Amino acid sequence: MRQYETMYILRTGIDEEATEVAINRFKSIVEENGGAVDQIDRWGKRRLAYEIDKERDGYYVVMRFKAEPPVAKELDRVFKISGDVLRHIIIRED
Repeated sequence: MRQYETMYILRTGIDEEATEVAINRFKSIVEENGGAVDQIDRWGKRRLAYEIDKERDGYYVVMRFKAEPPVAKELDRVFKISGDVLRHIIIRED
């Protein structure tokens, strides 16, 4: 398994409960496909460097996990179709 780190920015227009549901959904995608989540850092609400889809603020989350490459690809696909995610990036650590 490879070590990955992903950072994603959620919309702040959703309530706190929906934010937790989204974070748990992304965590479960990794775990259901044979990966292991090592750490989830909730950075909280922060000002964006530039406006994205008329949003000025975002809820930042950093997740470190171990998984096979198809799991990272599936997570990327889910990020892209999720309406609550403004931006995301998945990087493989050496």
